[in-house]
Amino acid sequence: MPANPLGVALRNRRAGQHLLAWASAGLRAPENFTLTSPAFEHGAPIPDRYRGRIFGANISPALAWTQPPPGTAELVLLVQDPDVPIGKPATHALVLGIDPALGSLSDNALVHPSPVPGIRHGKGPLGRRGWAGPLPVRSHGPHAYIFQLFALAKPLDLPESPSLAQVTTALAAAELLGRARLDGTYEIP
Repeated sequence: MPANPLGVALRNRRAGQHLLAWASAGLRAPENFTLTSPAFEHGAPIPDRYRGRIFGANISPALAWTQPPPGTAELVLLVQDPDVPIGKPATHALVLGIDPALGSLSDNALVHPSPVPGIRHGKGPLGRRGWAGPLPVRSHGPHAYIFQLFALAKPLDLPESPSLAQVTTALAAAELLGRARLDGTYEIP
């Protein structure tokens, strides 16, 4: 398949990792636990199985974490793509209410509605809730997908389906006990 001229033209345009929630001064916390996936290693490509809904099954990958800091009452997961060519990083998942005692989430646990009790979804792209798998512009080059897991001392008190801005503002005002990160990549040549 020939290269996509639009993707090629935009190759040097990226929102940037400095715009991730992870980079926000208000969301800094000790990196004192670990986030992993049996589907891919940190920094490695995300398998096609988890590709976005237009060309794939749009299944969220399984995730696992080590013991979060003592006193963790809730985990909040943000998945962002900082390599979109225009605007801010794209939000691929915004998940609240994760019970830290679970230790893991199975494949497709981030679907809306989630099969996992207590999980709530914020609004992602175009107001959508639940997992939105990788679907970068063809020929734009590899995109990073940054899974950011935050440990909170108290659950966030937010309305149903909060926006990314509402969640990051609430996180900045909350007592963050720790955070963990897992990076994957995806590319459509």
